[in-house]
Formats: sequence, structure tokens, C-alpha cells
Amino acid sequence: MNCSKAAIIFCCIRICYKTIKMDPDGFLDKNNTIAVVGVSFNQDKWGSKIYRTLKSSGFNVYGVNPKYKRINDDACYPDLISLPKRPDVVITAIPPGVTEQIVKQCKKLKISRVWMQPGSESEKAISFCKSNRIQVMYDSCFVVDGLKGGFSQK
Repeated sequence: MNCSKAAIIFCCIRICYKTIKMDPDGFLDKNNTIAVVGVSFNQDKWGSKIYRTLKSSGFNVYGVNPKYKRINDDACYPDLISLPKRPDVVITAIPPGVTEQIVKQCKKLKISRVWMQPGSESEKAISFCKSNRIQVMYDSCFVVDGLKGGFSQK
């Protein structure tokens, strides 16, 4: 079988793209416990929007922000280690440098899925996840890409 160089390159790019760009539906399902890092009182912030959307959609969701003990009527935790239950998925809506610390907590806690909201990712955090077998979503907005087709009902 003779393949042109262009066809081989296209196939390699397509395989790499599929490896990096995970399916949001398969990444998140209603049975997952989710931690949103970066939740706050400011309802215009993405961390708060994501948290409220998950909660109203019936997910078991925890808010994480060391600045707060409560967000409205819900407990808010200072870090992932303090959560009453280990999350299946962590969503970051924080500065990239903080995300780099959060992914280290994920490794320690054996959390295998991280969704980095646009603006919260860094090459260092993404590389850390890939090197430590943590599935990572990035360059995708949770609200636009994760919610537009609904969630898996597994």
C-alpha cells in the first residue's frame, strides 16, 4: 500500500487531534462527582456559572476556593484534599499558575480527569497531566463545548 506523504501527515495529525481533544460527553457524565476550582460570589465569573449550571443539572458538585467557607448555602472548600468525597472530574476556572498546583493535587489524589477552562490552562499544566496519565480537556469551554449537547446519561 503506497500512501503519499500528505496522506500520512494528515492521518498523524488526525490521530494526534483525537488523542488531545477528548469527547466532552464521554469525559463528563451525570454519575461523576465534580469539583469546580474557582467558584466565587461573583455570578459573572465562569467558576460560579459552571458551578450553578452543574448543580441545577443534578450533578454532585463541590466548590473549591480558599477565600470562602460558604458560597450562598453551600460549603466551599479550600482545596481538593479537603473535599468530603474525591471528585471524578476537576474543572479549573483559575489563573494558569494555580492550575499548575491543582493538577499536582489531582495526581496525589488519583483524580484522572481535569477540564481546564480557557484562560486557566498552561503548557506546563497540560504536559503534567499528559505525563501523569490524567485525561485533560483544554481549548474548550465547559459551557459551550460541554453543555451544548447535554451530558451522558450513563
